[in-house]
Amino acid sequence: MRSLKMDKIPFECPGSKVIRQPLPEFIKCPFCSQEVEIWTDEVKATCSKCKKTVVREQETSCLEWCAYAKECVGDEAYDNFMKNRVVTIKDKLISELEAYFGKDTKRINHAKKVMGYSEELLKQEKADWHIVIPASILHDVGIKVAEEKYGSNAGHYQEKEGPLVARKILLKIGLSKENIDEICEIIAHHHSPAKADTQNFKVLYDSDWLVNLKDEVGTKEKEKLSKIIDKVFLTASGKELAKKIYL
Repeated sequence: MRSLKMDKIPFECPGSKVIRQPLPEFIKCPFCSQEVEIWTDEVKATCSKCKKTVVREQETSCLEWCAYAKECVGDEAYDNFMKNRVVTIKDKLISELEAYFGKDTKRINHAKKVMGYSEELLKQEKADWHIVIPASILHDVGIKVAEEKYGSNAGHYQEKEGPLVARKILLKIGLSKENIDEICEIIAHHHSPAKADTQNFKVLYDSDWLVNLKDEVGTKEKEKLSKIIDKVFLTASGKELAKKIYL
């Protein structure tokens, strides 16, 4: 059981109060109807009766668009809110992706694998969960339109088509314009590292390569593969994980 903590500050923004001064809420477990305590700065907890994870939807907040959000609640609280927000929107984005690709399970499964590696790298790399995870789920959405328009040359155009498709999905989910712009910028260059140099981009780029390496590189010689990994991957944790998996 957590204790209440009330911060004393000169001005209290009503939109961020629940983040700075979290309170317990009681949510009915969808599996057994037991009441589960989930604090307002959290989105999930384990039901004491059935032991299953109960997730409460993280509602939108001024923290997503306010320029003073981090200053208002502090870096730690801001990062925690955004991670919680990702939990809420991740399932929605995956549902949108599955609806978009339909029976194309190959691309759906690829996106899920990239997302999984992104989650692993984000535990070590200083990057934004609320940018990288949506980008990882939607990074290849442009391929469907590109194939319809350009046939066998689709691979050269998916970066061009991807941002428009992704933007429609992200607007539907309710992300802020600033976040959507950055996510779409990553999608627009996710095969072109020379055109993007943010840490968020690097995590997505490495996550994609962690999935693609075995198909893209035609060698199993450890010495050659090690050199390729050092050259291709952009983050230290990405290189480390790639060598752990493939060497």
